[in-house]
Amino acid sequence: MMKQLYRALAYLIAAGVVLQAAAIAYAVFGMFEWVAAGGTIDKALTESENPQIGGIVGFNLHQLVGVTILPLLALLFLISSFFARIPGGIRWALIVFTTTLVQSLLGIYAHHSSAVGWLHGAVALILFTGAAVSGSRVHRALANRALPHTQRESASAAQPAHWQGA
Repeated sequence: MMKQLYRALAYLIAAGVVLQAAAIAYAVFGMFEWVAAGGTIDKALTESENPQIGGIVGFNLHQLVGVTILPLLALLFLISSFFARIPGGIRWALIVFTTTLVQSLLGIYAHHSSAVGWLHGAVALILFTGAAVSGSRVHRALANRALPHTQRESASAAQPAHWQGA
């Protein structure tokens, strides 16, 4: 049960990163379309309570998922890792949790320095990879558990050394 929760949370986090990418792409392209139709972006627009800008839903979704939902999922993922008994699972959950926090902070600070946006995009790829790898490790753990003990030892010995402890 806990292994399935661990796997589900890992894949939800990876899917959340994909949703983040789609939302920000929609937002930016919607903004370009809005500007091309004569809209103007200025300080008054960005400080208004309800900015009327193309793609605003994408901006709002990107912020909601990135600052609230993904950090919450990453925390639940980390907690589940202590109970799932996946070899290396706690380490991978810590990587995903830390990367999620770094990603959220980069997104917040990118509003003050656009250069931080480069890191924000790169760390998103690291987060996606970490979450996807974490989820796929469950399949291997479940497959190893289903093997008889002698086959498990030979399968473990057949793996390269860098896989065994990961």
